[in-house]
Amino acid sequence: MVSHFPVSSGSGTIEGMESAAEIQQRYAEVRVYTERLAEPLSPEDQTVQSMPDVSPTKWHRAHVTWFFETFVLAGNEPDFAPFQAEYWFLFNSYYEAVGPRHDRPMRGVISRPGAHDVGRYRQNVDDRFAQLVDRLDGGSLEKVWPTIELGFHHEQQHQELLLMDIKHVLSLNPLQPVYGGTRPRRAEPDRLGWVEFDGGLVEVGHDGAGFSFDNELPRHPEWLAPFRLADRLVTNAEWLEFMADGGYQRPELWLSDGWAQVKAEGWRAPLYWRELDGVWMEHTLHGTWPVNPGVPVCHVSHYEADAFATWAGRRLATESEWEHAAATQVPTVGADSASDAFHPRVAGASGGGLRQMLGDCWEWTSSAYLPYPGFHPADGAIGEYNGKFMSNQMVLRGGCALTPPGHARIPYRNFFPPSARWPMTGVRLADGGRG
Repeated sequence: MVSHFPVSSGSGTIEGMESAAEIQQRYAEVRVYTERLAEPLSPEDQTVQSMPDVSPTKWHRAHVTWFFETFVLAGNEPDFAPFQAEYWFLFNSYYEAVGPRHDRPMRGVISRPGAHDVGRYRQNVDDRFAQLVDRLDGGSLEKVWPTIELGFHHEQQHQELLLMDIKHVLSLNPLQPVYGGTRPRRAEPDRLGWVEFDGGLVEVGHDGAGFSFDNELPRHPEWLAPFRLADRLVTNAEWLEFMADGGYQRPELWLSDGWAQVKAEGWRAPLYWRELDGVWMEHTLHGTWPVNPGVPVCHVSHYEADAFATWAGRRLATESEWEHAAATQVPTVGADSASDAFHPRVAGASGGGLRQMLGDCWEWTSSAYLPYPGFHPADGAIGEYNGKFMSNQMVLRGGCALTPPGHARIPYRNFFPPSARWPMTGVRLADGGRG
């Protein structure tokens, strides 16, 4: 099980390469946003690792810096030397070709360097990056641009992970500290609607325009039978009905591995729900509150999503169905971290099309995470991003309320083990023939 959803090598379109000044500006924007997310946290907050899947905040801040130092500066900076040689060991995540690394489940014992020292590391690499971009001629900058662009998207992924991870950390603190954000208004769910799709031979995968991760390539045909998707995500109110009907006590609803997980871990509700005096409460980044009936249920595993779909007499969409539907509908972007909610929002009024397709919850699909036909990982260490994880994972689509603004894209393939609950994951029902 990996600690985060790995990035892949970008398709960085050279024709669309930004100028040196634009690269500097975009770099600064990405890097400042990471620090903005870490700002509400104390140095002690930034050191805690609450479970093996969670990384400390300061580790995220250091790792994304290590990425730029390792993959951009090291091959292009004259007389390169790392800021601290030990950091290459401490902040490497899973890149075998780069060298040995500190054990992932033990990142919480790295009390030194502290959060302030990580800030010094970030500033050092930022200064060196600016000097490098100013010095490179056009041809050299063109050559390194795909890796720089990949670094931007890599850091954005860790911005989301930083929020997911600190949510888990703070959930275990008996003081129930608040990170930030605005509490969504209480609402009741509206009627669930359905959107029909004819199916047929469709194209899925990235179309080659702009950035992509390598696991989105190549674009290829897929045959889809006619199907339909629910027009919004499953809500907390609907999940409460599932629970009241014995959803967590009925083995006939569950995949075998899922039922074993239910029994082994004592699941009886989504991850951050707790029953207090007969009232279900939910921990969020903006506090712990009574469960809001009208917002999407989140922090449920693939096993739970599949069991709910079975209970409802439906199923989960395949990733090809989801992508085709999203591309056809041109969905309205939902919540993102720029909204300062840090939580999925109410679906809003139905206009007859799909709602909440981007930016509320990562949506579990029924598709195993496998390579597209013709997939080839990149050469070298960059090739370790995606290909080696194409086993024992399920695909998710759509982004979530913690995804940085502008980062979610329709072809984006996220993936997690089917038991994962700490990501902001939700459920959209599907019906009809499978693709």
